[in-house]
This record gives sequence, C-alpha cells and structure tokens, in this order.
Amino acid sequence: MEAKVQEILKIFEEINTIPRKSKNEQAISNWLVAWAKDNNFSVHQDETLNVYITIPATSGRENDPIVILQGHMDMVCEKTPDSPHDFSKDSIKHLVDGEWLHADNTTLGADNGIAIAIAMVLATDDSLSRPPLELLFTVDEETGLNGAVNIQQEHLKGKILLNLDSEDEGVFTIGCAGGRDVEIALELEKDSTATEARCFKIAVDGLKGGHSGVDIHEHRANANVFLGRMLDYLCKEAPSLQMGSIHGGSAHNAIPRNSYCTVSVIDDEREALINTFEQAALKLEEAAKTYDPDIAITLTELDESSSLYTKESSQRVVALLNTLPHGILQMSVDIENLVETSTNFATMEMKGDSLHLLCSQRSSVAQQLDWAVAKVESAAKLCGAPYTTGQGYPGWEPNVNSSILATCKKVYTELFQKEPHVEAIHAGLECGLIGAKFKDMDMISFGPTIKNPHSPEEKLHLPSVEKIWDFTKALLQAIN
Repeated sequence: MEAKVQEILKIFEEINTIPRKSKNEQAISNWLVAWAKDNNFSVHQDETLNVYITIPATSGRENDPIVILQGHMDMVCEKTPDSPHDFSKDSIKHLVDGEWLHADNTTLGADNGIAIAIAMVLATDDSLSRPPLELLFTVDEETGLNGAVNIQQEHLKGKILLNLDSEDEGVFTIGCAGGRDVEIALELEKDSTATEARCFKIAVDGLKGGHSGVDIHEHRANANVFLGRMLDYLCKEAPSLQMGSIHGGSAHNAIPRNSYCTVSVIDDEREALINTFEQAALKLEEAAKTYDPDIAITLTELDESSSLYTKESSQRVVALLNTLPHGILQMSVDIENLVETSTNFATMEMKGDSLHLLCSQRSSVAQQLDWAVAKVESAAKLCGAPYTTGQGYPGWEPNVNSSILATCKKVYTELFQKEPHVEAIHAGLECGLIGAKFKDMDMISFGPTIKNPHSPEEKLHLPSVEKIWDFTKALLQAIN
C-alpha cells in the first residue's frame, strides 16, 4: 500500500476519534476549520456548520477549471445490542481483516469520513498536478441532507463537482432518487383500571438492517414490520392484549434491525399467548430465513407490570403497524434493475403517551414519490392519527452527455484497462440538492467500496481506496 493511501487511512482514523453523529458535527466542523487554517487555506464555516475550503492550483494550473471535492461530515451511528460504545464520546475502533477495514460492533463511518480524508490528502500533496480546488464538507446528510439544503452559493465558484459518497469502486453514479419523510403521531389512551395481568416483552432482533436506499432491493426483513405481524397473530388469539412501551429502528434511512414492545393479557389467556407466539415465531422466522437467517423473535415474561394502554388504543397500534407499507413499490421501467419507488417503515418511538412512527419514501420520479407519500398518509388517516410530511429533497436527473462523465470514463479506462459501470441509484445524494441550487453544475459521484453502510457490519475495502486515490489523481491531471 503506497504511502499516500496510508496517510488517507491515518487521517480517517483521526476523524473517527471525533464524535460526529448527525446533528452533532460542531467538533468535526471546527477540526476541519483548524486544519485549513494550519495549512494557510482560505476557509469559511457557515451557520449550519458546513465548511468551504479554497485550495490554490499547483504551478501552471492556475487558469484551469475549479473542481469541487464534496463529502459529508456526519455518520449513521449503529451498534450491536451488546456493544458498550457511546457515540457521543468514544472513538471508533479500527480493525483490519484481510483486505477489509471495519469497526468493533459499530458502524465504521467510512460513509462518508473516507471522502474527507481523501480530499484532505489531495489538497496537501504538492507533488500532484491539480487545478484549483474547493473542498465542500456538509453536515447532517444522513438525517435529511440538511447541510446541502443550506449551502451558501457565494462560497463556491467551481462548476465541476466530484461527490465522493458512492460506495462501489469502478461505478460512476450520475443520478439518484429524491425523498420525503412522513412522521405519524398516534395518541394513546392509558388504562387506569387496575387488573391482574400477565406481562411480557416481545423482541425482534438479529436482522441485517442496512441502507434503506442501497439495500432495499435485497428484501431484508424489517423488525418493525415483523413485530407488527407478531402482534396481529397474538391479538387474534388473546383478545385481552394491551400494549405498553414500544420501540423500533434508529434512523430514517436505515432498515430497522431490532424492535420490541411490552404487552399484557389476563391470566386466563397466558397459555394462549405463549402457544400462539411459539407458532407465529416459527412462521415469521421461516418467512425471513432467506435474507435474514439470524432473525430472533423472543418472548420474555416480566415480573413487574408496566403502564398499559387501553385495548382500543392497542388495537389501533396493531392496525397501523400492519397497514404501513414497506419495501419496493415500483421498479423502473426505463433503467434495468433500478428501484424506482420505495418506502422504509423506519422508526417507532414513544413520546409521552404518543407513538411516533417515521416512514421514509424515495423515488426517481416526482409523481411516484407523491404516490408513495400518499400511501403512508392514507394509512395514518385510516387509523385516526395526525401526521407531518416533510419538504423532502429533489432527485438528481442523469445526464449521459455530461462532460465530466466523459472525462472520468476516459481516465478510468486508460488507467485500469477496463470500462467503468455508469448508473443511477435509488439512494439519495447531496448532488440532487446541489444541482437544484447550481443549475450549470457538472457532477459525478464515485468512491471506494463500502459494504453494509448504516449497520454495524459496515466495512471498507482497502484496495479500492488505493484505486480511488490513483484515479482521482489522474482525473485532476486530465481536467483542463
């Protein structure tokens, strides 16, 4: 591994000592500003905490087009249930397994910390021939692209943008889906009557989870969905069932890996609940085994009862969980194997006596995104639950005649003696919002190979980092 790649990985490890969960990017943003000042680069930090850094060209390249290198600071913070990691203060531990770099039962944050590290080394390597650069590091990408929403246009002069947030080396991304979230707030009524009851905790765990855009086509099980299915089985055989607390999922763009709820039944229905659970668990585990063979659905009897909601409220919860859509809604008719429209039943969280459910919709077609959102809104209406629909973010329409695409294909083919793959993706990228702000921006997205982003199984392919380094060096040489 060449020295510059080792430098990239060293910087990435330093980045991973700084907590950078979405909406907690003050420290990483300040660190980048300090780095720029230490290197005598012009830098601006806006109120959103986005960072803009201007890098002068190397000798003889001063009049070449300005190139923007772009990535985001924040990361999805996921860990295994047994991990003691505290994302608010602990460093991400780097572990090497052959050609792969991963973390210790947490997300690695290569999405998108590796982009920052690559850009920093490109900016400080004076042995390279490069045009003028602008480094654009945004915040809060993972929870709604909010940094990109608030980009200040006056701080960017370049018209060529290299987004370093793709996750398959050898693939150039030239388009992405737009998205919009719906949050449902179902008010629940507490049961103030005191009755003798048997209390249980139901948990769904062991799922792969993953990115709700990149991995949605793999049909991975959704813990929230499977919990709803289990509750439906139980309510039919134990009609006295009442809900207590409920929780599931972690982020709008992550397929839920685990969920749980507490329930109670009258003493006479205890055996019916246990027997029904055992039979239903076998059915659900069978349904998930192809894509999530490690799924675990458990029932634990509790010694103490918890606050309960009325049977009517409990039935509304179960009905809503089983009405909300999840997964692929439509495949593209224009691009083979591209998911056009999908929805992710992302999170469940109690806030007081209100159950908040978040569903995240994506589509590369605006009217189909409206349809996906309407499906979720309709489910909320049927259950009498108010909802809030976000403004969302635009998609990025592919431009097959892009000048930077042509240059990238030429450079890649000459360097590696094979042609790259060009695609549009179902995930959201900041390029959609950037393109909406800068109508004449010529954009492309690429990056090293990252597997299982947004899950504790996230890992970075080290040889692909070296290839991206070599390619980006050659690309900056070729842009003139």
